[in-house]
Amino acid sequence: MSEKLDQFIERLEVFFPKPLTQEDWQNAKAFRWQRRQSLLGNLGFLKPIWHLSDISFDDLQAIDRQKEQIVNNTQHFVAGKPANNVLLTGARGTGKSSLIKACLNQFYAAGLRLVEVDKEHLSDLQDLTEILAGRPEKFIVFCDDLSFEDGEAGYKALKSALDGSLSAQVENVLIYATSNRRHLLPEYMKDNEGYQHSSDGEIHPGEVVEEKISLSERFGLWVSFYPPKQDEYLEIVAHWLAHFGLDADAVAKAKPEALVWALERGSRSGRVAWQFARHFAGAQ
Repeated sequence: MSEKLDQFIERLEVFFPKPLTQEDWQNAKAFRWQRRQSLLGNLGFLKPIWHLSDISFDDLQAIDRQKEQIVNNTQHFVAGKPANNVLLTGARGTGKSSLIKACLNQFYAAGLRLVEVDKEHLSDLQDLTEILAGRPEKFIVFCDDLSFEDGEAGYKALKSALDGSLSAQVENVLIYATSNRRHLLPEYMKDNEGYQHSSDGEIHPGEVVEEKISLSERFGLWVSFYPPKQDEYLEIVAHWLAHFGLDADAVAKAKPEALVWALERGSRSGRVAWQFARHFAGAQ
């Protein structure tokens, strides 16, 4: 009977995620929150990420002001001082996600860890926070490329975690999110119909508009990113070409081609510069 019970339990364990070991907590820089279908429904769990980008702050060019803001906030956080949740917004490919990864590499030795959460799993934020709250490390919960459509469940969960839920406010967890949208929700002309004009000239914002900006306002620090100017774009290209081992003459030769590459892409950004450098270096 005992043997059959052990076999049954062994088969049942296949459906349940394995808990992190102490070795996982100590050796993994980052984790991903995932869900698995089980007999009890969807179960959330943390999975270590072992292969990470080695990008550093020195690799991120033409965003010095943004780097300073993020570094200062993260430094305060790992030192146990007050720090803010951060929303990084702006043009695509300008280094928002890379800056957070560079933060992890810079402050890992000081106890910083990263937990990546997909938008679809934001409704699990309270469960995740309760797991992390008992750990000695400092955790950045990272939500990349964040935006919502009306009525999505994760919107209210994130809003609660940022400001509303007492259980979600713990000293060793911050939320860093990136988005191309400043207010994270689509805005429509019809939303302005909620504005009312009184006889004394005062304007009272409609509730729809207030709701749409309320989430982004709960982030204590906003960091904005803009497309680089042409000379800044070429500096980024030069940095990555040198990273791939090309000398100064090759870098100078590459500049006209780099401009054509950006023109054909219809965009100048750090990502476009990196992609061109890989293409040009690979052809040498």
